[in-house]
Amino acid sequence: MAAVKSHLEQARRIVVKIGSALLVDAKTGTIKASWLSSLIDDLADRRVKGAEIIIVSSGAIALGRRTLGLPKGTLRLEQKQAAAAVGQIALAQAWTEALRTRNMVAAQVLVTLTDTEERRRYLNARATLSTLLEQGAVPVINENDTVATSEIRYGDNDRLAARVASMMSADCLVLLSDIDGLYTAPPNQKGATLLSQVQEITPEIEAMAGKPVSGVGSGGMITKIEAGKIALGAGCNMVIASGHEMHPLKRIGDGARCTWFVANASALQSRKRWIAGTLQPIGHLVVDEGAAAALAKGKSLLPAGVKKVEGSFARGDTVSIVTAKGREIARGLVTYDASDTAKILGLKSSEIEKVLGFRGRDVLIHRDDMVLMGGERA
Repeated sequence: MAAVKSHLEQARRIVVKIGSALLVDAKTGTIKASWLSSLIDDLADRRVKGAEIIIVSSGAIALGRRTLGLPKGTLRLEQKQAAAAVGQIALAQAWTEALRTRNMVAAQVLVTLTDTEERRRYLNARATLSTLLEQGAVPVINENDTVATSEIRYGDNDRLAARVASMMSADCLVLLSDIDGLYTAPPNQKGATLLSQVQEITPEIEAMAGKPVSGVGSGGMITKIEAGKIALGAGCNMVIASGHEMHPLKRIGDGARCTWFVANASALQSRKRWIAGTLQPIGHLVVDEGAAAALAKGKSLLPAGVKKVEGSFARGDTVSIVTAKGREIARGLVTYDASDTAKILGLKSSEIEKVLGFRGRDVLIHRDDMVLMGGERA
């Protein structure tokens, strides 16, 4: 168990997903304050140990439907959206007050499917979340159910949490649920055993998924397996664990029963593999020798080191970084479109706003969005 415990202990960026059934009392339709307080203690402990925390929280619809007096059972889309509109206020307030008790600042972030699937919006969302983390805030994310239609929804926060983990290059995704892990068969079935570790999601693993246990949330083991595919593909370890007990993260760290899905590469390695092998460059940035040397040392690409722009590209597109002799040394996701990039060539980052009229990114390509084509070096 020591080996899997280290996945949480060593993680520097953790996404924690909380299901509705854990956070909202099904009988009263109110927040489980004592449970939430114990979770906040766990999050504070992780922060003290150097980890950044992102929360993906269900519960808005569960909170709002009781306030509006909506009936039990399946709600129509417009009823869900109305419930979410009311419940989001209560949910944000609950997280704000709970995090404040441990001197943490909550930041509400509502997203839709296109925010993590369409590249320019993806970059905006990632930049916003990165800035919040840099400032010490704790992003509390939920799907924007008040505006998302059934055709453009995640539909569950398991997959949303996995997309966020992938987008933010998280090291660990924690799915707190009403079940303590993946079983070989439905847990109440004779002979069913808990899998402590999964290293590859095979058809046999997928066949073990069942139906939701609670009547409060919208997820189930099927969505958790789908989340596992996303997380592992992004190099992010994932754990499914019960959240019913107090201090759920501490319990995971202490070796509680759970299922770990173990990635075979780090989040950053997986991201750079995706950039190098999947995305085709549609433009070129010609750099000087100084910039080439800086990139080889793991630095980001600054406007000052770029001498020429070739091709037509938009912000978020993949471009190739080449020497004056045309040798490709790296490629990555550019933070400005071609026309703006051409205007700031050779400038210091502090001069960008004066030329473009707005304060954009200080770098043309961040080192986390770049891969060296000759192999990564320190």
